[in-house]
Amino acid sequence: MKYTFALAAVIGLFFTACKKENTAPYNASEKAELSVEFDNIAGSSDLQLNTGVYTNASGEKLTITKLKYYVSNFVLTNTDGSVYTVPQDSCYFLIDESNEETHEPILRVPEGEYKSLTFTVGVDSLRSTMDISRRTGVLDPTSDGGDMYWGWNSGYIFFKMEGSSPASTSMGNTFAYHIGGFGGYSSATINNIKTITLDLTARGTPKVKSGKETNIHLMVDVLKMFTGTTNISIATTPMVMFSGASVGIANNYTAMFRHDHTEN
Repeated sequence: MKYTFALAAVIGLFFTACKKENTAPYNASEKAELSVEFDNIAGSSDLQLNTGVYTNASGEKLTITKLKYYVSNFVLTNTDGSVYTVPQDSCYFLIDESNEETHEPILRVPEGEYKSLTFTVGVDSLRSTMDISRRTGVLDPTSDGGDMYWGWNSGYIFFKMEGSSPASTSMGNTFAYHIGGFGGYSSATINNIKTITLDLTARGTPKVKSGKETNIHLMVDVLKMFTGTTNISIATTPMVMFSGASVGIANNYTAMFRHDHTEN
């Protein structure tokens, strides 16, 4: 009996200790990992490259063969009102639908509970004009960022979608939307840098703490690229690159992102 009682006491102390650890206050001076998952979908369906057939707002059937976009400059607002900006040098990510390992960028942020998430779709003008030695990893135009950079225009492609559609009048019934433009060195130059802010309170605030996994799960509906402030028809506009038509597409794709849930 004494042994049983002693064992029960030890177990009780163990669970008490665990409970205290889980309810301990956040340490804002301690950094922890927070993942942000970009789950690409097409309407109500999971996005399937090369095989999925989807219908846009113009009623046009389409298949997507490539989807890539940059997200950067993450900022989180704590429930106490404080704001944390992720250091810029570690805050550029290229989401590539064909590479699942890119879908869930990892941020290091102070422990805490966060009520909103802000990020940029694209690459800001400051980084775009930095010396090439400061543009590494996914921003290296000679390596990982090679097919997301216009050498002739000295700028990044923020968003790239390619595919095919019976509605397309281009050769092979293809379509391609390569959207960029950071404002250049003149206010008259196209600027398609977009900032997205998402409220996290309705679908679960992330509670970031060392030693535990926390994930903000976003759904990204790529069909919203075709509708919004400007409706995009593949039949009339199958190819868009550095032109005025890119502005309408960039305005549309700001609505692609929504917070689905948080995993704490």
